[in-house]
Amino acid sequence: MSRIGKQPIPVPEKVKVDIQGQTISVEGPKGALSKTFNNAANIAFADGEIKVAPADNSRFANAMYGTARSIIAGMVVGVTDGFSKDLEISGVGFKAVLKGNTLDLALGYSHPILYPVPDGIKVTITDQTKVKVEGVDKQLVGEVAANIRSYYPCEPYKGKGVKYVGERVRRKEGKTVA
Repeated sequence: MSRIGKQPIPVPEKVKVDIQGQTISVEGPKGALSKTFNNAANIAFADGEIKVAPADNSRFANAMYGTARSIIAGMVVGVTDGFSKDLEISGVGFKAVLKGNTLDLALGYSHPILYPVPDGIKVTITDQTKVKVEGVDKQLVGEVAANIRSYYPCEPYKGKGVKYVGERVRRKEGKTVA
């Protein structure tokens, strides 16, 4: 049994919830999200709370209802507050520029990296080296930030590359001349 799954999800007054079978739609001030879940979890909305329960006593149902509850809680937080990831670019000549709906990254390669920003994601750039990825979908925000970081992850010798703000990069000592 999931300890997280047993807890009800409180829904703020400004959030609208609609449940159609296994599909749940959540709409709030920041936007709207919709997701269809497996039949292993029963989802119910009553008295300003969403409750998730396993459909049967199978091991799969016990695993999935905790996961479903966590995803639904993320949807409620996303439409009320939103999610964001901060990235930092370090290195000589490394920079990011937003051109319309395309992120142009100069990361030391012979060509610029053009990353199309997906719908529902807002990218903000400050000082050409700080990138903020914002949106209502937790999974999509994390995926976009991870994709941007994957073009040039921070390397351990000089520390240049793209990293999350607050991420620690273990530095290595270079070769020594004998």
